[in-house]
Amino acid sequence: MAETRRIIRRRRKRKRKRRILSSIVVILFLSMVAYTTSQYIAGQDLGSEAGGGFDKDKTEKTKEEFEERDQPENSEEKQEDEKVNVLLVGSDSRGEGDTARTDTIMVAQYDTEKGTMKLASIMRDLWVDIPGIGYNRINASYSEGGIALLTETIEKNFGLHIDDYAVVNFDGFKEVVDIVAPDGVEIDVEKRLYYQDNAGTVSINIPPGVQKLNGEELLGYARFRNDAKGDFNRVLRQQKVISALKEELVSMTSVTKLPKTVGALTQYVNTSMSTNEMVLNYGRKFLLDTPQNIETIRIPAEWHPMTTQAGAEVLGHDEKQTRETVQEFFNSEQDSSQTAEKNNNEEPS
Repeated sequence: MAETRRIIRRRRKRKRKRRILSSIVVILFLSMVAYTTSQYIAGQDLGSEAGGGFDKDKTEKTKEEFEERDQPENSEEKQEDEKVNVLLVGSDSRGEGDTARTDTIMVAQYDTEKGTMKLASIMRDLWVDIPGIGYNRINASYSEGGIALLTETIEKNFGLHIDDYAVVNFDGFKEVVDIVAPDGVEIDVEKRLYYQDNAGTVSINIPPGVQKLNGEELLGYARFRNDAKGDFNRVLRQQKVISALKEELVSMTSVTKLPKTVGALTQYVNTSMSTNEMVLNYGRKFLLDTPQNIETIRIPAEWHPMTTQAGAEVLGHDEKQTRETVQEFFNSEQDSSQTAEKNNNEEPS
């Protein structure tokens, strides 16, 4: 009889422990949901208060135009699900009246299976055949037809399928950097960078050396081109910034800020990707299997100065060679191509 009572008491104790443990798990889960939701909303509010946000109607129109774009027959078939090609565009316009312009055009490829990432920076003055318009600088395709025409231009000239796009305005870049790295992002500035435009709207004054740059300073570093190598050095700086931000994003402190960061991104980024895709799909896989290095390349790899009939200075290139370079870079199964390895070791000067 006494033995039976002891067995019953032990069972009751185990049940109480299980109930307590279950309660703790539920409380932790609800706390995590509450924290994530509050941080996500805080990020949205921060973006709205800072003047962020794209016109919803125009955002939907952009997405429709992207999905309905003409894809050339010689464009590579959509790649296996493991590889995702995303067109990244930096825009100085919110699309609320003025013609949007861009000085940043990149294609990022993330292999979700292997956890590798590649990044191609396309020079904005590259002379290409724009569908329906003819030959012009590649960034003219964006000002003339937005993300859809820029995508068509890339697919036609390079035979590279684009799965998604993300257009980031410069205010958004600054805000997101300050959320992810409130103490700044460490950059080894190669020399003093100084520039003041005539209108007084752009002011860049960054001393040389290793230092922590806030969002505004980092944007100035990435956009600076007022030196002997102009856009070529700017592309290298932009790739350097992307690599530095990658390191910040995967740090433990930045992971906890991910919901707030995504909330701000929804206000500043016009993208074909849903929030679930950014966070639960690509974002989760990126954090769980972070690429050790980002392979980079500059397009074109080989070029020559060219003057158009209208007197414009542009980048001429061997179109077939450039196409082959792009194909080799993105389709190679090796850890890095020779061109990418060369660019990884290249620093702005």
